[in-house]
Amino acid sequence: MKKYLLLWLEGPLQSWGFDSKFGRRDTLQFPTKSGIYGMFLAALGKKGPQKDLLLELSDFKQTIVAFAISASKREKTTNDVIPPKLLMDFHMIGSGYDEKDNWQKLLIPKKSDGGTAVGGGSKITYRYYLQDSKFAVIQEVNPTFGEEITNALHSPTYEICLGRKSCVPTDFIFRGIYDSLENIEVEIANLKEEKNLIEQFRVIEGEAEGEQLVINDVPLQFGQFKKYKDRRVTIIQSG
Repeated sequence: MKKYLLLWLEGPLQSWGFDSKFGRRDTLQFPTKSGIYGMFLAALGKKGPQKDLLLELSDFKQTIVAFAISASKREKTTNDVIPPKLLMDFHMIGSGYDEKDNWQKLLIPKKSDGGTAVGGGSKITYRYYLQDSKFAVIQEVNPTFGEEITNALHSPTYEICLGRKSCVPTDFIFRGIYDSLENIEVEIANLKEEKNLIEQFRVIEGEAEGEQLVINDVPLQFGQFKKYKDRRVTIIQSG
């Protein structure tokens, strides 16, 4: 019998890339399956490819519920919302290092053949973040893994981040493991009321009435040589 994990992702910055190039790191408007599974492996302290575990998890369904802050904290019946905003930041890498120092020289980007890059290796990368976003994640699991990840999320081996190491959560992530979706919906409604939020949209797996996307975010292998497969999701706007 399947179990259902409820996760709460909240923080000043989140970033959920799925098809980013080196110089430009985009983010989706919602968490990716690869990002959530990466959090699981960090909590469990598992490194390397982890092909067997990822294959076991690959077909479990995941639902994302996105929220926005109510524009009026006094009048909770208002339909006005403050949507999360996108932040673009840039990082200069490979600059300020002394090429005459053998250790510092290792930090300067090089071409694939090991030669000096054009311009000396200094590069600007553009990185995008979601600001003040809040998501509930409903994750199917089998009972054995559900118990294992529950313990790990209570006492994670490595730090858990919201897509990137610079994206620190500001509230508890683990919100329980449930036998039914009905009980999870009750808890999500409680969180929504407690935090004075308005549901914006849901991302469900498979085809339904709404905006359909195919995203390459189901991890089959982590580590140095990452592998992913596609999945189809539907974004359903909340009324």
